[in-house]
Amino acid sequence: MAPTHVLRCCQRGLAWIPVIFIALVVCWSYYAYVVELCIFTIPSIGEKIVYLIFFHLSFIMFVWSYWKTIFTKPANPSKEFCLPKAEKERYEKEERPESQQEILWRVATSLPLYTRTGAGAIRYCDRCQVIKPDRCHHCSACDMCVLKMDHHCPWVNNCVGFSNYKFFILFLAYSLVYCLFIAATVLQYFIKFWTLCRRKSAENCPKNELPDTHAKFHVLFLFFVAAMFCISILSLFSYHLWLVGKNRSTIEAFRAPVFRMGSDKNGFSLGFRKNIAQVFGDQKKYWLLPVFTSQGDGLTFPTRLVNADVEQATVTLHPEPDKSAADVPASPLSDSQNRLLSNEQHANNVGDHLADNALKSDSETITISMESES
Repeated sequence: MAPTHVLRCCQRGLAWIPVIFIALVVCWSYYAYVVELCIFTIPSIGEKIVYLIFFHLSFIMFVWSYWKTIFTKPANPSKEFCLPKAEKERYEKEERPESQQEILWRVATSLPLYTRTGAGAIRYCDRCQVIKPDRCHHCSACDMCVLKMDHHCPWVNNCVGFSNYKFFILFLAYSLVYCLFIAATVLQYFIKFWTLCRRKSAENCPKNELPDTHAKFHVLFLFFVAAMFCISILSLFSYHLWLVGKNRSTIEAFRAPVFRMGSDKNGFSLGFRKNIAQVFGDQKKYWLLPVFTSQGDGLTFPTRLVNADVEQATVTLHPEPDKSAADVPASPLSDSQNRLLSNEQHANNVGDHLADNALKSDSETITISMESES
């Protein structure tokens, strides 16, 4: 039997096959459009220049955003979410889930945590041995916990999360623009070549018909490929735009985050405009560029449910002089600084939690199931 590390190397190598396939299709589309269509097929010089300029603009933005999506490393929880050495040893020795949870509650007093498991327990990853920040999930493909994980995409061989979600959205947008531009500009020559293929010989064609050359196969296939990718990308792009507007990840769309007051799929929604800013940032001039402008640090997020939960600390935000109070979200965290909840408040929460367990343990046995998320 092959060693484990050899199998992992094989799996990592095979994971690049979808990316290589996309790269080959893109390289062929570049050759087919620039060489076979613009140079050998289109007779008008002006039409060639206009097509080549807009084609290369869309091509550069598409490749740039695709590159950033692939090679941007997923963000992981910081060291403050790891258990201290003494608490970690105590946690590993404990066999009862309720005792393990008491250890996690003590460690979590200094952490800004608002979401829990379905059973109300602290979200902990036994694989990475970290307390999971809000919206963080473990990716089995990457074998790591990823901040604000959306999904693992095989077409980019990477986890889509906080660090590269904007790049992924732009990748979908520019790939859609790229395919639409190719399909729209190739359509008239596709029709001419398709008509030409239906004739028995080039001699029977009128003088204004295109010559019967090998370029026709590239043009015909180019239109079919562009149209096919347009349909598939459009549906995916529309879905993720809807997620951005709702401030949800793909995981949260299927399984709503759980707060103390219960699960709420709109728990992180701050309104359409602020939801967009969470991903693309405050400065609109950078929205269309594959540069990181997302708000926050990926560890904590503003939530509209904080003030509704009596056990969660609240912070009074003071609006700037040029902004109205309605523009400031009612959350314990600002859009750009996500840190430091009230430790005293959390200590009281944990004390109440442990006291409740002590009272209930006299009459019944409490079993807290721990969540294992992927």
